Amino acid sequence: MDFVSQMKAKAVSAARKLVLPEGTEPRTVKAARILVNEKLAGSVTLLGKLADIQEVAKTNGVDLNGIQIISPADDSNFNKYTQTYYELRKHKGMTQDQAKIDMTDTLRWGAMMVHLGDADAMVAGAENTTGNVLRAGLTIIGTVQGLKTASSCFMLTDMDPQYGKDGSLIFSDCAVVPNPTPEQLSDIAESAALSCRELLNTEPIVAMLSFSTKGSAKHDDVTKVQSAVEILKSKKVNFIFDGEMQADAALVPEVLEKKAPGSPVRGKANVIVFPNLDSGNIGYKLVQRLGKAQAYGPFLQGFAKPISDLSRGASVDDIVTTCAITLSRVK
Repeated sequence: MDFVSQMKAKAVSAARKLVLPEGTEPRTVKAARILVNEKLAGSVTLLGKLADIQEVAKTNGVDLNGIQIISPADDSNFNKYTQTYYELRKHKGMTQDQAKIDMTDTLRWGAMMVHLGDADAMVAGAENTTGNVLRAGLTIIGTVQGLKTASSCFMLTDMDPQYGKDGSLIFSDCAVVPNPTPEQLSDIAESAALSCRELLNTEPIVAMLSFSTKGSAKHDDVTKVQSAVEILKSKKVNFIFDGEMQADAALVPEVLEKKAPGSPVRGKANVIVFPNLDSGNIGYKLVQRLGKAQAYGPFLQGFAKPISDLSRGASVDDIVTTCAITLSRVK
């Protein structure tokens, strides 16, 4: 069974509640129908004005039967959601009047549904920027306890089976944090390790990449990765990791034994943590195109509860797949 089929089977078994804030976006409405038909979610909620969603559905030949529709401003939970949002943000100067305005936004409403347990996961981004999706998630759902950084990962599959777990690896961060500090880099490593357990169903072996291996070069960028490794050591995290190291050392045992003998990674990394967004984004796209790997993501990580961001060019199938994978990660 391939990766997507595994995640879909897991989603069907979990039968979790999904909210889709972009309820008037045609691809999202079509995806909602498929998600219900294939039982990939226990329930699917579209957010937006009822008449607008109905018009989109009619235009695109989509039956809305079995799909829940919520218009935030008209919903019975509006006062509860508004008050909760105000309490979360009042230390930042939020007023109750502004909270009422903000909670008419479907992204914030969807995030609040997840925060309060009225939904298990949220997927958006077909018509919203990544920044907007992240802000809604960070201000309402927040990050995993002990972490301050939200980031992302890609799942790369169908590569040479000698690499990662049978040819599958987690690449992080490839979409969110442009130039992480050592503290952020250590958070990204922790989140990516959790993503490995959830998506690859195996124990993570994390390589903190650099153009240097164990001090072979001197530079501020090298020092940053070294500092991130020291932070992970101080936190006594529950996964194997090492760095700084070059990509070939992370992936090839013979190279690692020459460059960093005795490293616990052993040239068997299944999680690759890049030092910045330039290298992460370039790296996964090179592997995808030149290595003909399948790339799934980006999947957001580090949040207290699962949310995912879509490319604004996502197809209906892309949205369905992202939703299934996101639902499969619900605890």
